[in-house]
Amino acid sequence: MGKRHEAIGIKQAIRLEWMQKTANLLLAGLDAKTVRQDLHKFLTERKGDGSEGKRSDQTRTFVVNNLMKIWVSPEPELISFRDASLAFLRGYPSMGLAVHWGMVSAVYPFWFNVAQQTGRLLALQDRVTQTQIINRLKEQYGDRQTVSRYARFVIRSFVAWGALKDSDAKGCYKKSAPVNVADSDLAILLFESALHATQEAKGALGLLLNNPAFFPFQLPEITGDFVSQCSDRIEVVRYGLDDELLQLREITVERK
Repeated sequence: MGKRHEAIGIKQAIRLEWMQKTANLLLAGLDAKTVRQDLHKFLTERKGDGSEGKRSDQTRTFVVNNLMKIWVSPEPELISFRDASLAFLRGYPSMGLAVHWGMVSAVYPFWFNVAQQTGRLLALQDRVTQTQIINRLKEQYGDRQTVSRYARFVIRSFVAWGALKDSDAKGCYKKSAPVNVADSDLAILLFESALHATQEAKGALGLLLNNPAFFPFQLPEITGDFVSQCSDRIEVVRYGLDDELLQLREITVERK
């Protein structure tokens, strides 16, 4: 899992409707080659800010590669999670924001970490600046120019998804009203995405319920027993008196 957690990967803003378009093509049963072709055609005149206009082949290719990596061809250890997320999306399309958030977090842990730093700051103050988020990310990834540049794309994606709102000051954002995640199965998918986004692939249930990376959502209270009953991909380990640790089960992947 190391390379996925160390990489940044997101080189353009990713809009929610593009994620949904990709998932819909997959749900329609199209193969990877056709999905890629359709996405290139779809994004020819769609820019990251939502406006219409010609974009360069390079920037379009960056976005298409991201979308393909997230939904169509994720890493082998993410396939079962992707399939479960796709199945949930088919049944409950109105909860697409949370499902897509979980997928992009699992495939690109950098997204998850930007969200985590954003959520931590928003827990302390009403508004957060791009500079504050990036400074915290540099502590984690090092003071690389790519961290600053690509973090801006993720933050703009948060705004495009409705997770953040622009304030009157440039580069300053407010939190949007959280989306209520009432479905426990969806909450468990979000927990699983966090485990995939974490190098250790494990985390305390209480911390997952209150993970700042899920700042756009209001999650339901869930017990470890319920997680055990609902997911065969997560193992629940009890420690101490009342503490419960969630960790990913080992997945055997057939290599071609």
